[in-house]
Amino acid sequence: MGARRPAVTLTATTFLAGLLLACGSPAGPPATPSAEVSPPPSSSTAAPPSTVPADASASPGPASPADASASPASSGPTSADPLPSDWRTFTTSDGGLSFDLPSAWRVQDPAGETPLGGVFVEVLNAGGKRMATLRTNIATGSECTQLYPYLLFDSEPMQALAEPGAADTVVPRFVFEGRGDSTAPEPSQSTVAAYGITMTPEESGPTACPMFQLFLWPPSGAMFGAAYNPGTNATPGDPSLPYLEKAKLYASTAEYQEIRKMITSLRAAET
Repeated sequence: MGARRPAVTLTATTFLAGLLLACGSPAGPPATPSAEVSPPPSSSTAAPPSTVPADASASPGPASPADASASPASSGPTSADPLPSDWRTFTTSDGGLSFDLPSAWRVQDPAGETPLGGVFVEVLNAGGKRMATLRTNIATGSECTQLYPYLLFDSEPMQALAEPGAADTVVPRFVFEGRGDSTAPEPSQSTVAAYGITMTPEESGPTACPMFQLFLWPPSGAMFGAAYNPGTNATPGDPSLPYLEKAKLYASTAEYQEIRKMITSLRAAET
């Protein structure tokens, strides 16, 4: 039998144009559009097209006024847990999505209007390092052509993003996952870790298709996450540890818990 396809199929159009706007041109020739995650930049790898922002270590440049639509710590998600006093709520300029973030973090639009339309914002921490990218109006197909060793560091269902009345569909979930060689010292095209939102069912075996961190959001799809980069994401432990071992350690840090809380707070904005 051939490799399995991810369970989610979005509109089968090329995602490459939007990805290049988010991550910069790849160092090598573009690959066929797929569900693959491109690794953080390294000296020995070329980044292929992907569904996860790959340039988390890039210099973010000056902030733009995209943060103007962020409200001060306010209502936040309608849940039993009130928004902490040192957090606030950001609502996208189209009024479609909201999420919560630490008050010391900021949201910026790195490129203004995107060729594909939709929302395109980046979340930077207090030190100006990029923690995640949110994009909407992403249309892409997924095809699984190869299986890779699979690691799951964290997973949580996100019922707030489930399609109303579609009880038979897979509920989106936040995931921090890895693919590839557990002994590799740095990321590559076949060894990478990333956190974000996916609609693929949780894997049950030691291998899996390339990452597909997209979820359905009208009129097509969306993404909210980033590739794990030890140079950007504050990671404890010995710097000589293998890349995926560093990713596993990162899942226990306070910084990761803030990113997790932020991404899992994503929801339809209140109207």
